[in-house]
Amino acid sequence: MSESTKNAAGVNWLFKMAWRDFKASAGKLSLFLVSIILGVAAIVSIQSFGETLKDNIALQSKALMGADFKIDSDNELTEEAIQIIDSLGGANAKEISFSSMAVFPRNGATKLVQVRGISGGFPFYGELETEPVAAGKGFQSQEGALVDATVMLQLDIKVGDSIKIGEVQLPVLGGLSNVPGSNAVFSAIAPPVVIPYSYIEKTGLVQLGSRIDYEYYFKAPQTNMEQLEQAIGKRLDEAEADLDTHTSTSERLGRRYENFGKFLNLVGFIALLLGCVGIASATTIYIREKLKSVAVLKCLGATRIQAFLIYLIQIGVLGFIGGIFGTLAGLLLQQLFPVLLEGLLPIDVEISISWTVIALGIFIGSVMSVLFALYPLLSTLNVSPLQTLRVTENDNKQSLKTAIVVSLAILTFIFLFAFWLLDNWKYAASFLAGIVIIFGILGGIARFFMRLLRKYFPDSWSFTSRQSLRNLFRPRNQTVVLVLAIGVGSFLISTLYFTKDILLAQANLDSSAQQANMILLDVQRDQMTDVAQTLTKNNLKPIDQIPIVTMRVHSINGITNAALKADTTQRINRWILNHEFRTTYRDSLIASEDLQAGEFTNRVKTEEGIVPISVSNNFAEDAQVAVGDKVIFNVQGRLLETQIGSIRLVDWSRLQLNFSIVFPAGVLEKAPQFGVITTQVPDSETSAAIQRILVTDYANISILDLRQVLTVIEELLTKISYIINFMAFFSILIGIIVLLGAVRTSKYQRIRESVLLRTMGAKSKQILRIQGLEYLYLGILGSLSGILLSLLGSLFLAYFAFDTGFIPSWIPFLVLLPGITLLVLFIGLSNSRSVIKSSPLEVLRKEGV
Repeated sequence: MSESTKNAAGVNWLFKMAWRDFKASAGKLSLFLVSIILGVAAIVSIQSFGETLKDNIALQSKALMGADFKIDSDNELTEEAIQIIDSLGGANAKEISFSSMAVFPRNGATKLVQVRGISGGFPFYGELETEPVAAGKGFQSQEGALVDATVMLQLDIKVGDSIKIGEVQLPVLGGLSNVPGSNAVFSAIAPPVVIPYSYIEKTGLVQLGSRIDYEYYFKAPQTNMEQLEQAIGKRLDEAEADLDTHTSTSERLGRRYENFGKFLNLVGFIALLLGCVGIASATTIYIREKLKSVAVLKCLGATRIQAFLIYLIQIGVLGFIGGIFGTLAGLLLQQLFPVLLEGLLPIDVEISISWTVIALGIFIGSVMSVLFALYPLLSTLNVSPLQTLRVTENDNKQSLKTAIVVSLAILTFIFLFAFWLLDNWKYAASFLAGIVIIFGILGGIARFFMRLLRKYFPDSWSFTSRQSLRNLFRPRNQTVVLVLAIGVGSFLISTLYFTKDILLAQANLDSSAQQANMILLDVQRDQMTDVAQTLTKNNLKPIDQIPIVTMRVHSINGITNAALKADTTQRINRWILNHEFRTTYRDSLIASEDLQAGEFTNRVKTEEGIVPISVSNNFAEDAQVAVGDKVIFNVQGRLLETQIGSIRLVDWSRLQLNFSIVFPAGVLEKAPQFGVITTQVPDSETSAAIQRILVTDYANISILDLRQVLTVIEELLTKISYIINFMAFFSILIGIIVLLGAVRTSKYQRIRESVLLRTMGAKSKQILRIQGLEYLYLGILGSLSGILLSLLGSLFLAYFAFDTGFIPSWIPFLVLLPGITLLVLFIGLSNSRSVIKSSPLEVLRKEGV
């Protein structure tokens, strides 16, 4: 017989033996197969949906923009920019947009809206989705307005009503449900209103301080976008304009949602790791029960490698099958994501299948299951044929060297997979460290609890109470595995709630304090006093009257803006050079600022000479400047030389006006400027009343009600929390599966205990109470450990990352803690019913004890 024939026979024999052995004990690993399926499904669903979303964005990129490319600026185009547009044959459509207050005369309602004046045939791709449909195509010829459909519903606006924007009043032709180029989040604060381009100037709202965007759209389907970017990109930068192509838009949107997908992938990956912990635990107990079988195989002539391979094949095939079914489940689950992310996605998603993701799911299921089962499987190599007569457990323990090698293999795989997800080795290392710390702490808590029980065992307690506690540290107990399973799931979900609390605390508006919750924008200089008096007459106190002066960076440390843009080696962020800064002047720091470096100058006596200014830390970092560096600003045609006098740490998350650049008093008072006034309104009725008065008297003023902004933020966080909760649910579900599996794999020992107790006269109720208390302790310990660990981590996050305190949500303590505990109790007791209801002899015969 040839060597290849022998090898083939040997392989066939290994698979036959693996199958025969597996059939006799399939139930002991079947639940952990489910945990692999769920873990793989979590990752595959996210990966598949991410690929689908990326493909859909690429396909619909033109419809997202409404054109092939556009040239935009936040100022009127310079002569050079106009020449570039003319060289391209001229724009096919134009748009001017800005935020403004709109009034609906029929009912007196007011609303901050994004006014978009459009000319030409825009959009060239996609359409203005309106009700009635004809309104989107005829609004220019009929000289009417299209109003956001949600606003019409909220304010009870009907087709045929009128809308007043500045000095212009137009009929409402229809409700607008979608318009290319809209930002979903910003639209929730300032919904779009589309009017004919010719009416923009008639509104009288294009004036100093107005934040106006000028956009020029082009339909050029044959144009190579990369070549176009290379040809005119730098020239437009120098002309203070930007080129935005449909391909760059799709890439930008893809990156935005890809980052969110990466986070969700990590949540799913944690769920998979939790399932793998269950695999390791199940395999450990499973192999312990197979040691005699291994010894018998060796007595019959099987080599140590053959015995090892039999069980390795079992686990590998289970992982492969789990990968296949997990992948199929993930492909089905991705159908839910468009529903969960409704309102957050810029496009309608058509679900597709990625073969790369399918291969990934099968690979992960196979590799992770084998990797985590490897350490207990290696114990079969050390089984002696003598153990057919006697099992000496200590003889099968692996060496420290083996444990280190297997552990390094597992950690390396986790790191590489995280690196593949995040594309950043620092983030991947941080994720790995976080996983090790969380699992280590939860495992340490379980072991510390068992040690504490041994040392301070309550001997005075009743028999059932004492016995239930002893079960937690008996030989081959599942306390550590169950605490890990329950704790990690609880940690993920409670972290979600606590993080949401942190974000909302940052945006919280304290009505009892003198904190502004309404901001009046674009107040002209000659209106400041009158507007403040109007507020006072209506029993509202003007809290802040903030002057704002616009300017651009002319040069940094003697190098001009144009030279910096042309220098490809400089590391200054491009926004510093392109941005029109809105700066202010004052004589003190405010609550959201802390001095990081230098000395804050309150006031200067003269505007002549070099002016010491204060810049935010992000400006200093992006502009590559430090205290003492010189910056010259172009203040609306006049050059002003300044020197960095101080750098401030600014808390941009607070709902108040913060500035990158602050001048001392005594310099900008005579510069062309506009202002912002803040006040506090006690309720929505007062807010609506003052808005009607101000919009009627001062049409150019935009009013931002911060309470509405806070509502939008909360709704956004709630929507995001749905999808994160959905993924965290996998961790809890896998924890339940691990719990079920751990209970079943330890059922043999529980049967022996129950039989011994019943033989000694214990009643079924006592046994049920013993096991019920044990599971109750496990549920409380696991869920409470996860929640407290999450609370501690969130406190560190709030203090170090957000520099704020927060009041944590009670939901994890009032809902998650008792809910998980009761679930653990139910699963544990339901598994024990068959043992308790049967006689000791019947149980022993049935289970083969």
